[in-house]
Amino acid sequence: MTLLAIDTTGADCAVALRRAGQADIVLSEAIGRGHAERLAPMVEAVLAEAGIAARALERIGVTTGPGSFAGTRVGTAFARGLALASGAQALGIGNLAVIAHALADVRPLAVLHDAKRGELILQVWTDVQAGAVKTGVPERLSVDAVAERIRALAGDTAVLAGSGAALVPGDMFETSGVTGIDLSALLDLTAAADPAGSPASPFYARPPDAKLPGGIEPA
Repeated sequence: MTLLAIDTTGADCAVALRRAGQADIVLSEAIGRGHAERLAPMVEAVLAEAGIAARALERIGVTTGPGSFAGTRVGTAFARGLALASGAQALGIGNLAVIAHALADVRPLAVLHDAKRGELILQVWTDVQAGAVKTGVPERLSVDAVAERIRALAGDTAVLAGSGAALVPGDMFETSGVTGIDLSALLDLTAAADPAGSPASPFYARPPDAKLPGGIEPA
């Protein structure tokens, strides 16, 4: 399967290409702003390095957040547009799930996103019987409430990851040090995702402040 992965939810503009039997091609630039201007040339560059056209792509995986509002919209819109033009499937992959996959051998795991304004987005992964993995849904919590919630969901042995890990009060939990998106993990999840349950639609930490005329929130 030929896969393209895209992440524009943070300071980096990053793309990766995977083909069966070949080494992944990864291109990442720490740009802060300007994802819309850099993304298309970077995708063109990895396709050219692989010697393939966009129509050879079968799946396009894009991080859907939580992350930068503008960057998330750039990535998801681009993925949907390229999928339409190339015939590939566009699949949305949550940022917290990518971090959890990169730390697949660490359980229980609490992945946190710094949502600003004194809030965090939390998602927990815990091992249960027979090796199955129980995955919680993302929750928005205040910084003051998050430690108690982690203990309730995952116990005192939870390891923290993500951009919000350093904001958890106290020192009762171990931290992994992982805060960003691993493109290899994003490619893995792109290959494994169920298209029916993986829309390439943004997941925002909170509803956008700006609204369209008539009070409609941007999609």
